[in-house]
Amino acid sequence: MLNYRAKSNIVLGFIALLSLFAFIAVENSKREVKEEWYSEKLAAAKLSQQAAMYLKGYRLEEGVFIEEVNDPNQTALIGQEYTQITTDRGYIDAKLSSLNPNLAAVIVQYLKDAGLEENDQVAVAFTGSFPALNISVIAAIEVLKLRPIIISSVGSSNYGANDPYFTWLDMETVLFNSGVFHHKSVAASIGGGFDEGRGLSPEGRSLIIEAIKRNKVNLISEDHLEKSIDKRMLIYNKESKGRQVKAFINVGGGIASLGHTVNAGLIPTGLNMELPSVNYPVRGVIVQMGQRKIPVIQLVNIKEILGRFGLPNSPVPLPEPGNGGIFVSMKYNLVVTAIAAFILILVVVLIYIAEKKAHRLGSDVVHGGFTPPAENRDNDGIMEL
Repeated sequence: MLNYRAKSNIVLGFIALLSLFAFIAVENSKREVKEEWYSEKLAAAKLSQQAAMYLKGYRLEEGVFIEEVNDPNQTALIGQEYTQITTDRGYIDAKLSSLNPNLAAVIVQYLKDAGLEENDQVAVAFTGSFPALNISVIAAIEVLKLRPIIISSVGSSNYGANDPYFTWLDMETVLFNSGVFHHKSVAASIGGGFDEGRGLSPEGRSLIIEAIKRNKVNLISEDHLEKSIDKRMLIYNKESKGRQVKAFINVGGGIASLGHTVNAGLIPTGLNMELPSVNYPVRGVIVQMGQRKIPVIQLVNIKEILGRFGLPNSPVPLPEPGNGGIFVSMKYNLVVTAIAAFILILVVVLIYIAEKKAHRLGSDVVHGGFTPPAENRDNDGIMEL
């Protein structure tokens, strides 16, 4: 006689086989689903790619040599390790990762999550350290038709826009004059130590000032960091023309934006609707914006952003616009999942009921299939002979 008890191999095998079929059905039900703001994200990524390609073409026409070792994607957006305007230490893998045009889609996501709408004003702080990421930010702003107020610091860390004759401001001007972008910096500082180029040579500081002048950008030159921070806040207030700034975007580790290098670790990467309540050593622009209840988008830790949105680290070749978890995600069919779960639960319940019933019947049967009268059983329930 076949054994259909819960612990039998037949029943256990049946449950295992049913579970396998349910797993296969659920896994096969997964489909790619476009994320929210898909069309805006794709448009921003394409614009970012277009801007980067335009700059590359411009540089090649100028006869500039593109280094293959540090710039394997041949973008012309990776600078040298050291130049006269190199202000800080930078990491090549972060610079290579920032070349991905799909980071523009991440900026779109942050801006929409912050609640920004067309014609809203956004304050922006750039450095020369991440020119490709700067491009992605402007691309997102242009696609969403926002009104940016951009202030830059020209100095750059290793492998950034540290060519003194083609700084970040020069890149902005090329893209602005060509019509690729319609916005550029309204003011700029030297950057580096105390936002006044401390640590640079006199020649390096002079080269940056020349870059600011030739790009016709207002120079921010204050003798104290706190004054440089205040000057930026005054410019943002003046350029906003009485309208409310709806978000602040900080790219890189500009000291005037952060206030202190410690603040880079205190303010989480990504969108901050409210800043952490901590004791900031110096209240840089980002802190003052946050304390005004303005959403802050902190773009410092590139690797954290990549992991959060399914983007590759230091990709070679560069992904095409539209690739990555920021655009599409794999989601299960809830109907198939619910049906599979219901069937499994139902089978388990039925087996449990059958097992419980069999156990109850089995406990009533002793010695040949009958239960002896109570008076003929000893204390252990065994019939007396």
